[in-house]
Amino acid sequence: MNVRRAEEKDMERIHLLLSQVAMVHHIGRPDLFKKGTRKYTDEQLKEIIHDDQRPILVAADSTDKVLGYAFCIFRQNLNSNILTDIKTLYIDDLCVDETLRGQHIGKALYNAAVKYAKEHGCYNLTLNVWACNESAMKFYESCGLKPQKVGMELVL
Repeated sequence: MNVRRAEEKDMERIHLLLSQVAMVHHIGRPDLFKKGTRKYTDEQLKEIIHDDQRPILVAADSTDKVLGYAFCIFRQNLNSNILTDIKTLYIDDLCVDETLRGQHIGKALYNAAVKYAKEHGCYNLTLNVWACNESAMKFYESCGLKPQKVGMELVL
């Protein structure tokens, strides 16, 4: 397995994996997430693939088939009155093909994101997890992540 930056040739597989994530979210929170929609258009995905501030890492097999991805975003609060100027790599979305889970592909993607963050001078790596996605929460905890903040809601 090889972890590398995504390329346009990976778009079909990335869209398929994005659909899997969308379904997990829809099942967990149908009040918030629509069923059967696409997160990005082809043009939006192409733009992200070429944006160095929003790198997408993909895990590919020996035939270069994408097995999983990590959508990342560099964040930095410059000149804030209360926040320091640290640079963060935020994992916006991490997915492994549902038929391939349990083969340590997610761990390889996570480790590659940590390495990428270090290579780009980041202070930390952050992400958000939906409370209804218990398996993702357990995975990230097994990687050593700790809660940074907690989002709460009251459905009216």
